[in-house]
Amino acid sequence: MPYSDRELFARLIKCEAGGEGEAGMKAVATVIMNRVHVTGGQYLRTVQGSLRRAIEEPGEFTCVMGLVYGEVNPQTIWISDPEQIHYDVADWALSGNKLVGVDECLWYYNPFMPSCEAVFPRNGSGSLYNRVREHCFYFPTNLYWQT
Repeated sequence: MPYSDRELFARLIKCEAGGEGEAGMKAVATVIMNRVHVTGGQYLRTVQGSLRRAIEEPGEFTCVMGLVYGEVNPQTIWISDPEQIHYDVADWALSGNKLVGVDECLWYYNPFMPSCEAVFPRNGSGSLYNRVREHCFYFPTNLYWQT
């Protein structure tokens, strides 16, 4: 039986940001919902307002990939059940809330170092906006709107 959208969202929040505290989880949830509600560019075409499509879009979230760099991914959304906090953050984001400081960001990643790259993804469609805990967050550039 497939997971509900809420369950899938809570699982993604746990896997992508479970160790980042409530602010880190809310920041990640904000980005995911930003993709659902974006008004143009690639995500408008590919996600089409669907939370499930945003989560399952190929190559977007490491926690949804079975393989990473050719190796079996040991940390996926299917490994462990979410806890109440993950459902609470999912419900918070599904209710239309956004974390201040992430605003309309469409990407994030953990650089595993103290500094963030100025541009992400590599194609230049995102510009560094902020860092929340261990993740760097990126605002769409003009290039994104042309994708």
